[in-house]
Amino acid sequence: MSEAVLSIRGLERSYVTGAGKLTVLRGVDLDVNPGEIVGLIGPSGSGKSSLLHAAGLLEHPDGGRITVLGRDCSDLPDRDRTRVRLATIGFVYQFHHLLPEFSALDNVALPLMIAGKSRKAARERAGVLLGELGLADRVDHQPAQMSGGEQQRVAVARALANSPRLLLADEPTGNLDPATSGAVFENLYALARRSGVAAVVATHNLDLARHMDRVFALKDGHLEEQARG
Repeated sequence: MSEAVLSIRGLERSYVTGAGKLTVLRGVDLDVNPGEIVGLIGPSGSGKSSLLHAAGLLEHPDGGRITVLGRDCSDLPDRDRTRVRLATIGFVYQFHHLLPEFSALDNVALPLMIAGKSRKAARERAGVLLGELGLADRVDHQPAQMSGGEQQRVAVARALANSPRLLLADEPTGNLDPATSGAVFENLYALARRSGVAAVVATHNLDLARHMDRVFALKDGHLEEQARG
């Protein structure tokens, strides 16, 4: 089997609350292989976001090692962690975080331009991705002119614009109604499959999770792989 895109060993994460210390991750191990889509389920507060933030090098865990494409990123300085994120990792959140003054096309093109693409090349790539997500007729619309599902599909296109090797999605359909949620998930799933990206998708929707290659539940700070039914 090819080397894991993401390898996590012994991940620990705790927070100090008014009620005392809250530990959400207790020695979590996880490998995600090329082209694999992994589901992460668990109730609110179970640590799904903490795991994704650590995996995406957005937060420093209290303990454990994070390896991305064979490179141990655990002790990298913030500048190098940022470089790894920009070159390797795409993110989709529950709330789309699109720039309201930009069109759909320019929201997707922006990360490409930041990465050094010309404006023309970036907009061409953005147009292709939006077309694949059924948004060819919405490329010039600003977020406020689009539905919630359309906005989230733009966010999916933006996350995959730089052809990341790892996609991390934190409740990407959690803010949508059931019908729209299913449609957006199908778009994300299909595009991730076509691009061959390794993905970790946190969701509370068990119906969506069943489509993924493997599913893990976070319980009491530990990951438990779920049997496929």
